[in-house]
Amino acid sequence: MSANSEPHNTQHGHEEPDLKSFYTYQTEVRRVLLLTLVLNVLVVLLKFVVGWWTGSLSLLADALHSITDSANNVLGLVTNQLASPVPDRDHPYGHQKYEAVGALGIAAFLGIACFEILKGAGERLFSESEPVTMNAISLWFLLAVLGINIFVAFYERRVGKRLGSNILIADAQHTMSDIWITIAVMGGLIGVWSGVQWLDLVLAFPVALLVIRSGWVVLSANLPWLLDEMAIAPEAIHDEVMRVPGVVNCHSIASRGLLGRQVFIDMHLIVEPRDVLSAHNITEQVEQQLERVFGPARVTIHVEPHSYVEREISYGIAEGDYEGQQGHSDAHYDAHHESHHA
Repeated sequence: MSANSEPHNTQHGHEEPDLKSFYTYQTEVRRVLLLTLVLNVLVVLLKFVVGWWTGSLSLLADALHSITDSANNVLGLVTNQLASPVPDRDHPYGHQKYEAVGALGIAAFLGIACFEILKGAGERLFSESEPVTMNAISLWFLLAVLGINIFVAFYERRVGKRLGSNILIADAQHTMSDIWITIAVMGGLIGVWSGVQWLDLVLAFPVALLVIRSGWVVLSANLPWLLDEMAIAPEAIHDEVMRVPGVVNCHSIASRGLLGRQVFIDMHLIVEPRDVLSAHNITEQVEQQLERVFGPARVTIHVEPHSYVEREISYGIAEGDYEGQQGHSDAHYDAHHESHHA
């Protein structure tokens, strides 16, 4: 084999992931989920007590919906334990997608909760039901529930964004829907207190719409990760690679993963040196440049001979088309970067 002409594959980022950083992340997520689990169980108990006391079906339905919060926390704890970046024989790309699967489970719980709300409202609309009663003590209980939900939602969202945790962000989104539901239920019960019995029923429908919206937000945030949607615009990767001295051409660029957590990048590369060692050194510089700009990455580079120069930097994008799409690609990268580092 000729050392100065044979193309070769080099895989970078093959060193072990930063386990210390991951286990710190895992511990923080678990701590948040355990705290919110305790608070969510308290919320469920308060809602059931007040719902039974007042006879409010909407509040009892809300309590059933809040049970999904506790189930979400348990689901989050399980997926957090499974979602390791460390590869093994059966999962060579790690296990981090378990977290996205857990977030989709939350979206499913939201769908079930929405169905239960609409079902309960429909039954009350077409059948006779006992009148709902309300008093000041019940209202104070509901205000306590509202305060707990607000704390949980903003706490989970803040920590989730800081850590880049999909499961915490999704659970915070779910809890936000609980806040609006609780406000709507309180409004209905205050209306009942004032003698407007039908208000409790009417408010159930907009509450259901809010729950549907929360489920869609969670679903749309996690499907791209599971479907291996582009993680970084190929134009942005191309820009960084071409800054490395000795690089002649870079094409067939692809990326997937979660920006800021773990990204997998593939590309074909042509370099000026023709010997294997020099080419390898340049690919190491390419890897370092990409990790410096985009964060943790496993980069696979296929080095090709000079005759393999191509204009198409990625699938369906040629260098001639690049200038016209640069603004769009920069915006796409900025949006990804902002969403995972906010």
